[in-house]
Amino acid sequence: MPRPEVLDRITEAEQEADEIVEAAERDREERIAEAREEADAIRQEAREEAEAAAEDRLESAREEIAAEREQILEEGEQARAELEDRAAGETEAVVEYVTDLFEEAVHAQT
Repeated sequence: MPRPEVLDRITEAEQEADEIVEAAERDREERIAEAREEADAIRQEAREEAEAAAEDRLESAREEIAAEREQILEEGEQARAELEDRAAGETEAVVEYVTDLFEEAVHAQT
């Protein structure tokens, strides 16, 4: 093979190698960009799922607090009613006791 032909084939092979390297670099850059986009999408989805889970937990806690509040109010209402009933039953005894104290105080002054 004559020398100019060999040089031409070498030049062509080098150009072909350069083109292969450039294509591989473009492909690599495209894959990196796609991977970054996919990673961003995964992070966004994870963020949204975490926010939704936190909102669910918060709503559940609110419901639990509301139920506990209602139970506490109901127990307080029952305790108040019991105290009122006991106090109403003691009214006559208290009036009698206070009257006796008053009478004793009056007699002590005379």
